[in-house]
Amino acid sequence: MRWTLKSKPKKEQVQKLQNELQVDEIIATLLLQRGIETLEQAKTFFRPTLDDLHNPYLMKDMDKAVSRIETAISKNENILIFGDYDVDGTTAVALVSSYLKSFYPNIATYIPDRYDEGYGISYKGIDFADDNGFSLIIALDCGIKSIDHVAYANERNIDFIICDHHRPGDTLPNAIAVLDPKREDCSYPYDELCGCGVGFKLIQALGQNRSQTIEDLIPYLDLVATAIAADIVPMTGENRTLAKFGLEVINTNPRPGIKALVQNVKKKELTITDVVFIIAPRINAAGRIKHGNQAVSLLTEFNLEQAEQFAAEIEGYNLERRDLDKHITVEALSQIEENNEKEKFSTVVYHENWHKGVIGIVASRLTETYYRPTIVFTKSGDKLAASARSVKDFDIYNALEACSEHLEQFGGHMYAAGMTIKEENYFAFKDAFEKHVANTIHPDLLIPEISVDAELHLTDINERLIRILNQFEPFGPENMTPVFLTKNLNDTGYAKTLGKNNEHLKLFVKQNNSEGFGAIGFGLAAKLDLVKNQKPFDVVYCIDENEYNGTVTVQLRLKDLR
Repeated sequence: MRWTLKSKPKKEQVQKLQNELQVDEIIATLLLQRGIETLEQAKTFFRPTLDDLHNPYLMKDMDKAVSRIETAISKNENILIFGDYDVDGTTAVALVSSYLKSFYPNIATYIPDRYDEGYGISYKGIDFADDNGFSLIIALDCGIKSIDHVAYANERNIDFIICDHHRPGDTLPNAIAVLDPKREDCSYPYDELCGCGVGFKLIQALGQNRSQTIEDLIPYLDLVATAIAADIVPMTGENRTLAKFGLEVINTNPRPGIKALVQNVKKKELTITDVVFIIAPRINAAGRIKHGNQAVSLLTEFNLEQAEQFAAEIEGYNLERRDLDKHITVEALSQIEENNEKEKFSTVVYHENWHKGVIGIVASRLTETYYRPTIVFTKSGDKLAASARSVKDFDIYNALEACSEHLEQFGGHMYAAGMTIKEENYFAFKDAFEKHVANTIHPDLLIPEISVDAELHLTDINERLIRILNQFEPFGPENMTPVFLTKNLNDTGYAKTLGKNNEHLKLFVKQNNSEGFGAIGFGLAAKLDLVKNQKPFDVVYCIDENEYNGTVTVQLRLKDLR
C-alpha cells in the first residue's frame, strides 16, 4: 500500500479558521482539506438545513418538465415512470411514482429486465407504453444517450422527460425536457446529484408549483439517502444535505419497505456505511437475480406485513447473489492465472455462462485483488455485455471512449461503466483497452493508495476531537472518514489474531507513555509478526467508537501498519 500524506494547508489559513471556529489545529486542517475555508461554510457543513437546497428551477428544462406533467394531469393522461434496475434507478422510480400517486392515480412504473432488455430505455418498454395508452414517460437514472429510443417514442406520439446524471454525448435526445446537471448548457449550481437526486429535484419543483414546502417532501428522503450512498456520488453540497436528512428518516420513520429490510439489524442508529452494506445490496439483489420490479414493489409498499414478505423474498435473492459472486470470482481469478495475465496493466475476462447480474460485483472484487482497471464480460443474447470498474484517479469512461470503435454502446462514470460488444470484436477490444491503459496510466495508480489526512500523536485523541469528528458525518467520496498516521507505536503484549479464519489483527497500542488504545486491523493478520517483536511500528487508521455490552470505548480501526 502507498501511504500518501495530504498536503498541509497554509499555516495562516489554519490559524485563521482555528480562531474563527474555536477549534483545534487538526479540525481546522481537516476542514480546509475539504474546501471549507470560512465560518459560513463551516456552519453549512456542520449544521446543514433543507434551506441549503438549491431552487430546482435553476436546472435546465425544469420548467418544461413541470409544465408537461401538469398538462398530463389536467388532461387525465397516463404517465409511465421508467427507471434503471439498480438501487439508484429503483429508488428514483419509487420516489417519483409514490409522490405523483399521492395526488394523481394514472401512474404506472416500468423497470426493464436486466437480461431481456438490458440497461436504459428499451424499445420493449416504449411498446408497453404504446400498447397500454401511456402518452408520457418519465425516465429516471437513464436516457441521456437514448436518441434513437426517444425518436421511436415520438413516432408513436409518446413524450419523454429524461432525468439523468450520466455524462451526455454530443447530441441530446429529442425529449420534451432533459434534466441532467451534467449538461454543458445547464448552469445548475451542483452537478454531482445521483439519478434519484435529479428525481427529487423534479418532485421539489412540482411541489413548489403546488404550494408545498420542503417539509412536505421529507418522507421521501429515505429513498434519496439510499441512492446517494449506493451510487457512491460525492458526499458534498446537496448530496450531503439530502443524505443527512434522509438518514434521519431511515433512523426515525422509514417507509415500511426500508423498515422491513433493517428490522433485524441490532444497531441503535444506522450510518451511511450501513446503508451501503445492508440496505443497498438487498435492493440491488432483486434486479440482479429476479427483477427490479420487486425492489420498486418493496419501496412503494405501505403495509408493513406485505413489505416484510417482499423483504424476505429479496433476502433470498441476496443470499443467491452472494453465492454466485463468490463462485464467479474464483473462476475469473483462475482465468487470469491460467492465461498469465497478472502482469498486465488491465484485467479483461469473459465467460459466456457468468451471471449478468453479478459481473459488476465480480469486477469490483478483481479490482481489489489486482488493483487495475477491470472489465468482466458475459454473454447477453447474441452480444457480450460487460461491467467495468476502475482504480483511484483513472477515468475508465475516457478509456472506453478511446476504444469505442470496438463497442456497440457504453455509458457510465469515471469509476464504473457498462458496455455491449459483438462477440467477434472481443479480442480486438481487449487488446485496444490494454494498450490504452498501458499508455495512459501512471504506474503509481496501480498500487493501492491510503490517503492520510494528518499525523496525530495518541495524546491528541480525546473526547472533544471525537465529538467534532462525528459531526463530519455522513461520510462519502470527497468527505471520507478521516485517516490518521501515528508513528512509533508499541504493542503492549496483547497482539493476537481473531475471526473465523484468524484473518484479523487485534492489538493494544501505546506511544511512549501515552494512554493506550485498543486497535483492530481487519484482514491484517499477516502483520502479527511485525508487532510481536516489541519493535516500534507506524500505523494508519480511522478513529472508531466501539460499543460492547453497553460500554463505548475508543478504538483505532487500522488500515495498514509498517
